[in-house]
Amino acid sequence: MNFERLTTYLDELQERYGVPGSDLLVTKNQEEIYRHLTGYRDYEHKEATKEDQLYRLFSATKVITMIAVMQQIEAGKIGLYDELQKFLPEYGTLYVVDEGKDYGWGNWPDLSAPCHLSHKPIRIIDLMTMTAGLSYNTEPPTGMSLSEDKASAGKKEAQMKGAPGETLTQKVMRAAAQMPLLFEPGTHWAYSLAHDVLAAVVEVVTGQRFSDYLEEHIFLPSGASDLTFHPNAEQEKRMAALYVSKNGTKEMLPCTDLSVLGLRMLSQFESGGGGLIGGVEGYSKVIAALANGGVTGKGERLLTEKSIRLFMTPYTSGELQLDFMKMQKFGYSYGLGVRVLTEKGSSRSPLGEFGWDGAAGAYVLIDPIHHLTIFYAQHTLAYDAVFTEVHPRIRDLVYEALEG
Repeated sequence: MNFERLTTYLDELQERYGVPGSDLLVTKNQEEIYRHLTGYRDYEHKEATKEDQLYRLFSATKVITMIAVMQQIEAGKIGLYDELQKFLPEYGTLYVVDEGKDYGWGNWPDLSAPCHLSHKPIRIIDLMTMTAGLSYNTEPPTGMSLSEDKASAGKKEAQMKGAPGETLTQKVMRAAAQMPLLFEPGTHWAYSLAHDVLAAVVEVVTGQRFSDYLEEHIFLPSGASDLTFHPNAEQEKRMAALYVSKNGTKEMLPCTDLSVLGLRMLSQFESGGGGLIGGVEGYSKVIAALANGGVTGKGERLLTEKSIRLFMTPYTSGELQLDFMKMQKFGYSYGLGVRVLTEKGSSRSPLGEFGWDGAAGAYVLIDPIHHLTIFYAQHTLAYDAVFTEVHPRIRDLVYEALEG
C-alpha cells in the first residue's frame, strides 16, 4: 500500500479548495490502515486539527439512523411494507400538491399550497428510499420559526413539548404530517426529512428516546465514544470551527448564521437526518461493522449479513433514478437510505459499496467486499466542489493506494 499521492492531495485541499482543516481515516478488517489530518480546527487562531476534535455530521447521521431502522426490521417491530400511519397515525390522511408549480430548496409547499388527497399511503420502504413525497421543509406548521437565535429557539421548544412520554422528535414529526407531499408516495425521488420521521418511528416501537437507543444498541457495542446529539461543555470545546463558502468559492468565512442548523437548534430535537455530532474515530468504529458482516470490532453483532446485502442493493430506476441523478452522485443509485455504486466505470471502488455524506463535507464509504471503510471530515458549508470533486478523488486515491 502506498498512500503518498493521497497524502499529497489532502495536504493541497486548503490551497485548492479553501478547506481549513480535515481528517481522513481508512480501515480494513476493523483495523486502521491510514489516517491523515490537515490544517486547522480554528483557522483564525491557527489551532491545529486534532484527532479528538468533533464535527457536525449533518446528513452523515443518516447512515447511523439506517442501522437503527434495520435493527428494528430484524426484530420484527417494523416491516418494510408497513404503512407509516401504523406508527404515527397523523400520517393517515395525506395531501399532495397540485401539479403546475416547481418546489425545491427555499421554496417548499406550505399549508396554503393548492393540493388534493393522496391516493397512496406512505410505507416504511418509501421513507427508506426517499420516495415518500416528503420535502425538506424544516419549519413544520407549529408557529416555530427556526431561523432565530438559540434563546428564541429555546422558547419555541418549550411550546413544542408533547404529551407525557412523547419526545420533541416525535412531536415535530407528527406536526410535519400536516405538510403537503411533493408527489404521490412511490412515484418520484426527493431528498427529504424521511430519516427524521424514521427516527420517530424507532422511538415509538422501542419506547426509547432516539439518542438512548443509539447509545445502547449501536455506539456502546461498537466501542464508539463522542457520538451525540447533545454535546457537553467539554465536547463543545473540541468542536471544529464551522465555515461557509463565500458565494460558492473557495473563500471560507466563519459561519455565524445558526439558521443553517434548522431543527438542530432545538436542543431536545434529535434529528435522525442530520443531528449527530461526532469524531472521526468513533464514527469509523460504527461503520466498520457494516463493512465486516455486521459485527463490531468488539465482536458484537449490530446487523445480520442479510441486512448488509440489502444496503448494497439499489432501489432507484427509471423516473426515480432520473430524480436521484440531480444529486450529482455520479455512478450511484439510491438504496435503503444510502447511495449505492451501480456503475463501475465511475469509480475505483466495487459495485455495491454504499454510504452518504454531510453538509459540512463529511464523507462515508462502506465496502463490505473488501471489508473497507473511508470516513472523511471537514467543516465547511455551501461548497459543491467538495461533493463533486473532493469526495470522489479521495475515494479513488484510497483504492489506488491499496492496489499499489
